[in-house]
Amino acid sequence: MNLENHPEVDWKYLIKTIEKEAISRNAPVFTLKNFLKTPFQILVFAILSSRTRDEQTVEVTKRLFQRVNSPEDLLKMDVSELEEILRGVGFYRVKARTLKSMAEKLVDEFNSEVPRNFDDLIKLPGVGRKVANIILADAFNKAAIGVDTHVHRISNRLGLISTKKPEETEEELRRIVPKGLWNRVNKAFVGFGQTVCRPQKPLCSQCPLERLCPKIGVSGR
Repeated sequence: MNLENHPEVDWKYLIKTIEKEAISRNAPVFTLKNFLKTPFQILVFAILSSRTRDEQTVEVTKRLFQRVNSPEDLLKMDVSELEEILRGVGFYRVKARTLKSMAEKLVDEFNSEVPRNFDDLIKLPGVGRKVANIILADAFNKAAIGVDTHVHRISNRLGLISTKKPEETEEELRRIVPKGLWNRVNKAFVGFGQTVCRPQKPLCSQCPLERLCPKIGVSGR
């Protein structure tokens, strides 16, 4: 048996297995983000991490959080000063303006608090479906599946789904993953993608799911 198109996937086993593997390999998503303590910090990190490696985002956000602990702190900073702090993450100038706009929205419309529901979260500058779901899962422990490139790639590579776009992946995973496990999906798949099921040259021979995986899209399989 393999995982491809199999209706009786043991999701608890699957997620626990890839979490354990990722943690044993010190996946950045599990080791480098432990300093994020508040919903605001998790939100800022999620916005800054787009198109940037977690390790680099951690370095920059640690520097930022020495100066910034609230939306009001962001609003007090000049854009040029914020840009200098953010230098090192991808599109740091754009993200500096995004953070300023996001902070203004939090202060003006949400009493400086990060919203706890999807519809309000996506009203914030820099927050789309992926980030909103990550915030719900990581900051508020709510049932949500944040789909990034790792989640999309690995779900299809394992044959669990067959989708072309992240939005389709989210919809399919919400349909087939038990709701009680939704908030673990993103971290588990991201950690596994960072360490074993990499975009290029995945470590198939070292993978605990190797005997079950159809290796869809893996060259030379």
